[in-house]
Amino acid sequence: MRTLRTIASLVVQVAVLVALVAAFLIRAPQVSGLSMEPNIDSDEYVLINIGAYRLHPPQRNDIIAFHHDGMTPEVYIKRIVGIPGDRVRVERGEVVVNGKPIDEPYVHYPDGRSFAQVTVPAGSLYVLGDNRGVSDDSRFWGFVRDDQILGKALAGVWPLNRFGVI
Repeated sequence: MRTLRTIASLVVQVAVLVALVAAFLIRAPQVSGLSMEPNIDSDEYVLINIGAYRLHPPQRNDIIAFHHDGMTPEVYIKRIVGIPGDRVRVERGEVVVNGKPIDEPYVHYPDGRSFAQVTVPAGSLYVLGDNRGVSDDSRFWGFVRDDQILGKALAGVWPLNRFGVI
């Protein structure tokens, strides 16, 4: 009987710990828009680790959630292609970082337009949607500042057929 009580106590403690971690480190916003298809669908709920960048800086290819416009509560989700100091340009749809084209197997819907080279300033990121033809991203409005970042996208959670790591 004592063993059963000890196990039950441990289960309750772990459940409380998981609930606290989830409350303070995880968000699950609903995606609105087609800019990350086919990797993230419109109306999909995505887990965001809001503590991810407290220990290390964002990395190229991370998918991040952020507020682009402080006037709306809308959460944007895009992929990082440029980190501070990177020189980024787009030549007929091909992204070139620091003079070298990058491999982007996640882009299924390319955009053939070109955009001038920019240098990513300190404290900022250059982000693009995976569905380039419809994405509203750094090509049009510039950089995402560190203070706009909510966290790193981890996994789709709803609907269940989209459940899994992004």
